Amino acid sequence: MSEIKDILSKYKSIAMVGVSKDLKKTSTIVMKSMQNYGFKVYPVNPSAKGEIILGEEVFSKITDINKNIDIVDVFRPSEEAYGIAQDAVKIGAKVLWLQLDIRDENAKKLVEENNMKYIENKCTKIEYQKYFL
Repeated sequence: MSEIKDILSKYKSIAMVGVSKDLKKTSTIVMKSMQNYGFKVYPVNPSAKGEIILGEEVFSKITDINKNIDIVDVFRPSEEAYGIAQDAVKIGAKVLWLQLDIRDENAKKLVEENNMKYIENKCTKIEYQKYFL
């Protein structure tokens, strides 16, 4: 089984960093799809903290979520990936997932040193559809 298929079948909670209030934005479209596929998605966006996006309360950062998070899914520029990776390690996430066109070697090294899986330059929605639909 591919690593991605394994991740998406085993883990069901996602902290989605960079979700927008704009329902036409890619991040929000992906969030809605992942919800429809049975994932519990926690939106993270400091500028929308406390608001509701697609029925879920928005958190300022992933360390504010007091629930178990399996996947940290990142819709932010590559330059922000390392800081997000540090928080992902702090909360004990299983996977750091960087969306299309997002890569960071330092983030990869950090999460792999902490026994987390690292996925870069892939979309959770596209990968889910590839393996399960």
